[in-house]
Parts: sequence; structure tokens; C-alpha cells
Amino acid sequence: MILQNKNAIIYGAGGSLGGAVARAFAKAGARVFLTGYRMESIQKVADEIVRAGGKAEVAIVDGYDENAVIAHLEKVRREAGSVDVTYNGVDIPVVQNIPLTEIPLDDYVRPVMLTVRTRFLTAKAAAKIMMEQRSGVILSITATPGGIGYPYTGGFAAACAAVESLSRNLASELGPYGIRVVNIRSGGSPDSAVFREAIERVPAVMEEVLRGMEGDTMLKKLPPMADIANTAVFLASDLAASITGVTVDVTSGTTAALNYRVKLATFGQNFTD
Repeated sequence: MILQNKNAIIYGAGGSLGGAVARAFAKAGARVFLTGYRMESIQKVADEIVRAGGKAEVAIVDGYDENAVIAHLEKVRREAGSVDVTYNGVDIPVVQNIPLTEIPLDDYVRPVMLTVRTRFLTAKAAAKIMMEQRSGVILSITATPGGIGYPYTGGFAAACAAVESLSRNLASELGPYGIRVVNIRSGGSPDSAVFREAIERVPAVMEEVLRGMEGDTMLKKLPPMADIANTAVFLASDLAASITGVTVDVTSGTTAALNYRVKLATFGQNFTD
């Protein structure tokens, strides 16, 4: 129960990964405040948490609306006494699989603007409360293209890089107030909704895609959502009290080096093509 007596706000809690993080926070003892734009999805997660013995509350909050975000944060502070952790996993629509020389300007710029908007305004609003408290943890999520050149990822790569930069700079400004800011870089989870839906829609295509993504990793497997959620729990806890200003890589080694040329081999054999 390493998050006992912590109050955590999850933006985008109705999504598969946001829900996984919310459930992990609650299991670790946090009182979680789930936000999203569809009550049905966040209420489902809250009900699961409560049935498991956790504490969860829900609210419709537009993660792109600064006034709505501020109002909700103030409400949580009044009712719970503090805002200890925030995690922004608001889903952003992206256009990918098009060369940068061919992608329309709007399709490239849109995910950058939307991602930066919601990550910035939620972090900014939480930071003002945490500065008064002299404590708090602000978490965000990106993906592999934030740390390595990855073809055909369109504006998603630029959006990831922007969030990782924002996280570092916030950490440098907020550290003197006892606030930690950490980003998590995921390699893509096959059990997340976006992958599951794609697998159901085009199974043959996704089999090849996933095989390629797994081949790019050092561990030859992609991280499940539980790995991302457990990392978030650790980073939100006092066990990570000296970790700030960094992106914690949970890509199974993809951003350290694309390992598609390395194959599993027996001792004494050549490990490369």
C-alpha cells in the first residue's frame, strides 16, 4: 500500500491505459479521482475499484478546458485536503503511416497542439496547488517515438518529444517546491484497447505489425499495460523520492537501440545477421 493516504487525479481514466493506472493506484492505497468526458467509461472503472475495496470518485472533466480542470482540482483539494498525484493519459487522435513528405500540415500539427494543450494545462493547474503544499507528483505518458527516430509516426512523434521536454522543464522549475515531475515512455501495450480493436479489425496485418514491434525491442516482447501502471505506482510513491526530471523508459529497450537485427541464438553462434 505504498500510496496509502495519497489523493490521485487521473485524466483520461476511461481509456484502457488510464483505467489500468487508476486501478493500480487504488490497489496501492490511493484515493483516486477519475476524470474523462464519458461518464459510462469512468464509472465502470470506478465501480471495479470500489468492488475491489478501493476508493474512487468520478467527474466529467474536459482535459482541454483550463477552467474545468482548475475547478475540479480545487474541488478535490477542498474535499480531500490535498492533491498528491496527477497522471494525464488523455487520448489524442493521430494520423500515422504516412511519410512526412506526404502528410497534410493539419494532420501533423493537430496531435502536437492537442497533446501539449492538455498536458500543459493540467500540469500547470496541479503545480499551483502543489507549490502551496510543498509536495506532489506530476506524471505524464509518451511512447517510443519520443526518444528515437521512428518512421511514419507523423505528428505523434513530435507530440511525444514536446511532452518529454515539458516534463523536464517543469521538474527543473518545481523541484525547489518539493514537487517531482516524471514522464513514462511506453513501447505500446498489445492488451490496450487501440491494439485489441486493431487486432479484431485486421488480424493478419496486426500480427505482422506486432511481430515487427516486438522485434525492435531488446526483450523481444512489448510491455503490457500492467507494466506501465506499476511503473506509475512506483514513481508516484515515496520510494521514488529522488526521481524527477526524467523520462522513465518502459519500451522493453526499444529506444536504447532498434534490435531488429539481433536474434535469439545458442551459445557460440553469431547473434547478428
